[in-house]
Amino acid sequence: YLLCAKKKRGNIIHSTCGNPVLNNQPLKCSLKGGGGLVELHLPVFKCNILFHRKRFGNNNVILSDIRKPPSHIFHSGPFIYSDILDYKNLREIVVNNRITWLVHYSALLSAVGESNVALARDVNITGLHNVLDIAAEHGLRLFVPSTIGAFGPTSPRNPTPDLCVQRPRTIYGVSKVHAELMGEYYHHRYGLDFRCLRYPGIISADSQPGGGTTDYAVAIFHDAVKTGKFECNLKPDTRLPMMYIDDCLRATVEMMEAPADTLSMRTYNINAMSFSPEELAQEVQKQLPDLEVTYDIDQVRQAIADSWPMNFDDSNARNDWGWKHDYDLPELVQTMLNYIGSDSRIAKAN
Repeated sequence: YLLCAKKKRGNIIHSTCGNPVLNNQPLKCSLKGGGGLVELHLPVFKCNILFHRKRFGNNNVILSDIRKPPSHIFHSGPFIYSDILDYKNLREIVVNNRITWLVHYSALLSAVGESNVALARDVNITGLHNVLDIAAEHGLRLFVPSTIGAFGPTSPRNPTPDLCVQRPRTIYGVSKVHAELMGEYYHHRYGLDFRCLRYPGIISADSQPGGGTTDYAVAIFHDAVKTGKFECNLKPDTRLPMMYIDDCLRATVEMMEAPADTLSMRTYNINAMSFSPEELAQEVQKQLPDLEVTYDIDQVRQAIADSWPMNFDDSNARNDWGWKHDYDLPELVQTMLNYIGSDSRIAKAN
């Protein structure tokens, strides 16, 4: 859980260390993620925790998980054990901590979900139902991230608009379409302030690659620095939308804080860049020319990637609440290598 104390002046929400209020009511924000068997998008989740604790104060951010988080996160602020499938426990946390904002990150990712559909169904769908019902019952604001995986092979791919045929073919994608539609339904039926962003592939140096189809775009930097060799599990021309973690964090906060009357929809695409493994490798080789790249195609992940958008149309986000990315491909590569590669390989290449 991410617990943020804030107060609002006009249309701008400011952080405060005092007694926060919104329209004369206390305001707190909670982010839910999971660990252990719950395979969430770790780079986004971990960085969100640290980002919001820095922004709103460590004591205003309560992390909840089913296992102990990494030491630097555990010691940066309060921690509470919870399981996304334990409705009673989740409800107690919301009530006892007077939470008013809930950000829900628990989900099994694309490739991992396909290997355990039953667990993905429980976590991704039943867990969502729990937070929807709790948010509606207690009048919370609810943010749920979605994904490029919410689209399928019959969706327009280049670019993919906010509103179109989706029809994903993974349990991860199906559960995210379900989340988008359920959130919109709860908004219209119960007045729930539901907000959702469809993330592209998120690239972060903070965590090792996990079970995602786009994780090659993180692995290449670690392998380039450690061994000078990288084996990609997608075809070299597989183009997908991507974003650096800093842009993702900023987009999440900006969308959460956007005045309600500026939002024309409940779910938005966001994007920064679109590239293929070959294009990414070429950009990395500008910094590390000795990098050797080979391809060993994972047919499961390739089939997933081939059903996803090649590029996101995020014009509604840019027009409605002013979304604007900072990182293109050259800035992304330089930043990742500077972060990961402050060792002899980068020094020698420079």
